[in-house]
Amino acid sequence: MTAKRRTRLFEELSMASRRYLASYVLFNQAIADHLGLHPTDVQFLSLLSAAPAPPTVREVAEMTGLTTGSATRLVDRLERGGYVKRTPDQQDRRRVLVTPVPDRLDRVTAVWNDLGQSWQTLLDEHTDEELEVVTRHMNRAHDLSHAQMRRLRSQPKPD
Repeated sequence: MTAKRRTRLFEELSMASRRYLASYVLFNQAIADHLGLHPTDVQFLSLLSAAPAPPTVREVAEMTGLTTGSATRLVDRLERGGYVKRTPDQQDRRRVLVTPVPDRLDRVTAVWNDLGQSWQTLLDEHTDEELEVVTRHMNRAHDLSHAQMRRLRSQPKPD
C-alpha cells in the first residue's frame, strides 16, 4: 500500500469514525428520550445487563468512567425509576451491589430488540472475517477509550 493511499484511508476512517460516533450519541439520546431516561442511564443499563455479576457503585464508576459521586447519582436515579435496587452482597455484607430489576430492564431491552433486526441486517452483509476485524477493533477501541478517559481526568481542565 502506498503512503498516499494509506493517508487517504486514515482520513476517510477519521471522518467515518466522527460521523459514526456522533450518530451513535444522537441515537442513544433518541432512545433515552423515548424511555424518559438520561442517556448515561441507558448506556449503564446496557453495561449492567452484560455484566457477569451485579457491581458496586465504585464498579459502576469504573464501568462508566464517571466519578463515584456521579455514579451514585446515576444509581439513585435508576433506583427511583425502579430499574435497579441496592442489595447487600451475600459474601461481604459491608458491600452493596447494584442489582437490575428484571421487568423494568425488560422495558429497555424491548426497545433495543425492536431496533435490533435492522442492525442484524447490516451485520449480515459482512463475512465472518470482517466481523472478527470489527469486533477486535471495537474491543480495542473500548479499552483505549477508558484509558483516554482516565488520562483526561488526571489532567487539569483547560482555561
